[in-house]
Amino acid sequence: MKAFWDERYSHSEYAYGEQPNEFLKAQLENFPVGAILFPAEGEGRNSVYAARSGWQASAFDQSVEGQKKAIQLAEKNGVTIDYIVNSFQDLPYLPGQFDAVGLFYAHFPAENRRAFHRQLADFLRPGGVVILEGFSKKNLEYLARNSAVGGPREIQMLFSTDEIRADFDGFEILQLAEEEVELNEGLYHKGTGSVVRFVGRK
Repeated sequence: MKAFWDERYSHSEYAYGEQPNEFLKAQLENFPVGAILFPAEGEGRNSVYAARSGWQASAFDQSVEGQKKAIQLAEKNGVTIDYIVNSFQDLPYLPGQFDAVGLFYAHFPAENRRAFHRQLADFLRPGGVVILEGFSKKNLEYLARNSAVGGPREIQMLFSTDEIRADFDGFEILQLAEEEVELNEGLYHKGTGSVVRFVGRK
């Protein structure tokens, strides 16, 4: 997968655009500024937006090309982000280090998803929040009609509300729903799709 993402991010155009995810924009306004982590952050559109909004933004991804683009985007916007190239197996963060985690279209193999989500929960301080948006299992129907909407084609890598609730067991659920959304994020998220949106407080 590293080679796949390096290739996708190696072009001059930003694969998912330079603008942040709309759900992130709406939700960040609801919480006091602090330290936020963006796993699988790609080309940096969300972490750069958070930094512009006053957050101390950290991010990681397995793609070196994604990191390069993210640093460029941060410089273009006059902000700094702490972005490392790393996998979930060897992360340097501490328990309780972050006030928020932003997970956007971070789809993992089914056998790893829950462990990764629990690991991220450990990085949150008590009272910290997870803000998540990703494709639902129903998105396969939308993808069949319009391949431009994007997302995994393996149903096991897609989300259900029950899975997210279980992965973040013990969190106060502030929002959890499967929704139809109109995506306009760069080259690879275009059109109507089905997503799971979740906001939870540890």
